[in-house]
Amino acid sequence: MKMAGVTADQIDLIIVATITPDMPFPSTACLVQHKLGAKRAAAFDLEAACSGFIYALEIGQQFIMSRTYETVLVIGAEKLSSITDWTDRNTCVLFGDGAGAAILQNRQGAHGLLTAVMGADGGKADLLFMPGGGSRCPATVDSLKARQHYLRMEGKETFKNAVQAMQTAAEEALRRCEITVSQIKCIIPHQANRRIIDAVGERLGAKPEQLFVNVNKFGNTSAASVGIALDEAVSSGRMQRGDLILLIVFGAGLTWGAAVIEW
Repeated sequence: MKMAGVTADQIDLIIVATITPDMPFPSTACLVQHKLGAKRAAAFDLEAACSGFIYALEIGQQFIMSRTYETVLVIGAEKLSSITDWTDRNTCVLFGDGAGAAILQNRQGAHGLLTAVMGADGGKADLLFMPGGGSRCPATVDSLKARQHYLRMEGKETFKNAVQAMQTAAEEALRRCEITVSQIKCIIPHQANRRIIDAVGERLGAKPEQLFVNVNKFGNTSAASVGIALDEAVSSGRMQRGDLILLIVFGAGLTWGAAVIEW
């Protein structure tokens, strides 16, 4: 908000993308609205796991394009340490806590978000999920003993699906904009792990210097990862006004997406 020069009373809508809300209800977005003092803002949460930031950007843009709202606050925030099974070495070394945010507004003569591609495959939901805590499996003594309130992941299958889905989404986004990967100044993929990032970059034909990576600093922060990386890329001078940026995501659901932005 400070970087955008926006005050709380100017915010029309708050969207929080998260799989680790403070509580099942009310939405974390409502709690954020209260803490910010954004009393005139509508607020809701969105759950698309690691793809949440792009899903939220596209939804926020639709509200602006329809002239329903003028100023939208998009947040990706996770506290994955609260659902990490520290006895499971396959997952506990991967995930982190964090948050990233962006202000969306219409700007005269600027294109901003050029396109967003989103997809999902609920048939593979069991590759990355948390079985307990919902209405299907509410908290009981037995569910706690079975450690059902922690995330679970099939790493190898998740890896294969992530690389393929991120490549396909990115290629479709580039096709829609009628541009090639060589025209992209900075590629910001979901920071799942370095192997996935490198594999996607290689398949797209991107140069290593086009890829922005900070997974070594924060781990996989799910819906927060692209927002955090975008902020770091901007503050480090990786992009200038008018540059083309490619965001690519993949997460539980399975969900995936890509977006091209003119900065």
